[in-house]
Amino acid sequence: MDKRRWNERKTTKASYSEEVTSIEWKAEIMSEEEDDLIFRMYKLVGDRWPLIAGRIPGRTPEAIERYWLMKHGFFFANVRR
Repeated sequence: MDKRRWNERKTTKASYSEEVTSIEWKAEIMSEEEDDLIFRMYKLVGDRWPLIAGRIPGRTPEAIERYWLMKHGFFFANVRR
C-alpha cells in the first residue's frame, strides 16, 4: 500500500451559507398596498416567498422575506419598541 496516500489530508472547501445576518440587513420600504398584499398572501400561502414576490413587481423573494421578518419577526419585535 502507498503510505503517502494515507498521510495526505483531503482538503475540502468550506461551504458557507449565503445567509446575511440581521445586523447587515437594510430596512425594506414597502408601500401600504404592498404591505397589505404581503400580509394577505402570507395568510393564504405561508412563507412561500417566491410565490408572494411574483405578485409584487420589482420585489425579490429575499426582499419580501427580509421585510416580513423585520416587521413580524420575534427578534425584531423587541427592537422596534
